[in-house]
Amino acid sequence: MEEQAKELRALMNEDNFARPAASHKTRIIAITSGKGGVGKTNIAVNMAIAYSQLGKKVILIDGDLGMANVNVLLSVVPQYNLMHVINRKKTMNEIILDTEFGFKFIAGANGFSKIANLSNDELDYFAKEFASLSNADIIIIDTGAGISNNVLQFLSAADEVYVITTPEPTAITDAYGIIKIITTELLQRQINLKLLVNRVHSSDEGKRISDLIINIVAQFLNYKVEYIGFVYDDPVVQASVIRQKPFMIINPTSKPAVCLKHIVGRIEKTDIPSDAGVSNFLKKFLGGKKK
Repeated sequence: MEEQAKELRALMNEDNFARPAASHKTRIIAITSGKGGVGKTNIAVNMAIAYSQLGKKVILIDGDLGMANVNVLLSVVPQYNLMHVINRKKTMNEIILDTEFGFKFIAGANGFSKIANLSNDELDYFAKEFASLSNADIIIIDTGAGISNNVLQFLSAADEVYVITTPEPTAITDAYGIIKIITTELLQRQINLKLLVNRVHSSDEGKRISDLIINIVAQFLNYKVEYIGFVYDDPVVQASVIRQKPFMIINPTSKPAVCLKHIVGRIEKTDIPSDAGVSNFLKKFLGGKKK
């Protein structure tokens, strides 16, 4: 497996691996949570919309292998996924779906787990195809809840990791749990961790929950986590799920929508990491695989 990883890295360093303009960097964000039911996928979908409304080229990848449901929130039925590219049955452009909400969607990120076992020709083909995503400004990966090898691979490779929690005691405990695993299992890389508190009833509640988690992480794990913001609890969110239409579209002036717009605006004011981009994502992804 290590040999395969070296081969992929070599392929990505060759001239035949297409690169975007030197001045362009793709910001890759992984959205994760310690438990299900905290609104992680809803945040990912609506964040993609908020970014696209800023004029950004956005790609949303469903990386939840067991309970993939981005397509449910978008009310789409994908015919193809990444496995079709890895198996050389489709090109990347053929599997990307244009959504009605201004961003592109890729289903079935389970294909990533097969990369390390590909032949040289297959690696070459996939590297060239994946490089076509370099034109995106933002790639958002909705990972599975909790921890698996695949989730850790996504988190280790992303430029920024957003941990979603709620004020519920179990969600707080699980948020700390996943942060602990990230900071202990991925020792070879400094993960850019940020905390988003969902379903709060006031800004004070969001700040109180974030302070609690951030202080515990600093005290017991000696790790810095940044508070990126909160999203209000609001009936529009449940209505959007039932209608299979994102709340940023149903009611763009609702409290949750305004919160996400502020969060995205805050993210845009931060510098993109120097090692950001699609090529480096693949290199880090392979480097994060269990041997």
